[in-house]
Amino acid sequence: MEKTTVKPSPPPSQPTLNLPWKTRLLLSIISTATDAACRKNGTVNRRLLNLVDFRAPPSSKSTNGVTSHDVVIDPIRNLWFRTYIPTNQTHSDLPVIVFFHGGGFVFLAPDVVAYDAVCRRFARKLPAVVVSVNYRLAPEHRYPAQHEDCFDVLKFLDDEENWLRSLKVNVDLRRCFLVGDSAGGNLAHHVTQRACEFKFRRLKVIGVVAIQPFFGGEDRTESEIRLEGTPIVSLKRTDWTWKAFLPQGEEFNRDHPIVNVSGPNAVDISKINFPPTMVVVAGFDALHDWQKRYYEWMKKSGKEVYLYEYPTMCHAFYIFPELPESRQLIDQVKEFVRSVSVQYGDVTMLGNNGQMG
Repeated sequence: MEKTTVKPSPPPSQPTLNLPWKTRLLLSIISTATDAACRKNGTVNRRLLNLVDFRAPPSSKSTNGVTSHDVVIDPIRNLWFRTYIPTNQTHSDLPVIVFFHGGGFVFLAPDVVAYDAVCRRFARKLPAVVVSVNYRLAPEHRYPAQHEDCFDVLKFLDDEENWLRSLKVNVDLRRCFLVGDSAGGNLAHHVTQRACEFKFRRLKVIGVVAIQPFFGGEDRTESEIRLEGTPIVSLKRTDWTWKAFLPQGEEFNRDHPIVNVSGPNAVDISKINFPPTMVVVAGFDALHDWQKRYYEWMKKSGKEVYLYEYPTMCHAFYIFPELPESRQLIDQVKEFVRSVSVQYGDVTMLGNNGQMG
């Protein structure tokens, strides 16, 4: 008999980081500037950051179908938010998206060009009124300053009649979604947890969108080790950020429940009426494993939670509009908002013949 040789099947192709060179260059600049601004003594060189920290003013004239204006709540702590209003909306009542920006609790703001553009896209595409919060930053202001500021914005929206009248569109505060990326995703979870136990007059948080939320812990996860050197997130940067953010005396405790939300000191949310939650993860985000643990913990706690995976993307990919995945994510957030709105009985978010699109 003729002897035959059986060739082994080639291993399945592994995902690769799929970014155009311009996006890679921008990510490299962001990482370099961040590292240069973080001093060894735990402070931040904000003058250096101002050289690359480009800001966008609010626009009372419609730009790409959206107007914006800033509302100051407390000038002493520089607590304000930027409101984005779609001008071509056809719905009788718009949901409210309260947006918390990323930046490791240390960097960035609502008027940074990238976040201004993202919030405009949310307002136009969903459509929705978007409230983007300027919270205090670490290390000048450590936890719980950021979470207090974000929760105070919810109380302001619930109480302030003049703000509602200034919008000149109909808004349904009973359909409020908390949305955040990275550190903002951390804020979205913890502020929602607090909102579930607070009696608002009108406002109701009915959904959460945690985009690559910034969680951590004492353990080093497989993704943190394997993906060291990928854009934006590194062990050096995350360790520095947690030390700058956590309260004095606890700055080395990465198992603090605000950091390791699903860890040994986690708050039991099984009895809390936590709303449906959308969790976004990326294959080349070093925080991937912490985010998956969060998703699994939410499921085990009996919560309605959905996982959206982008295997060829890195941390913060969605702020780059040139990426198809960025547009896809906006569409998925739109569908999530519509689906949850239908679940809560809002028929205006239904498609033709009452069917979800």
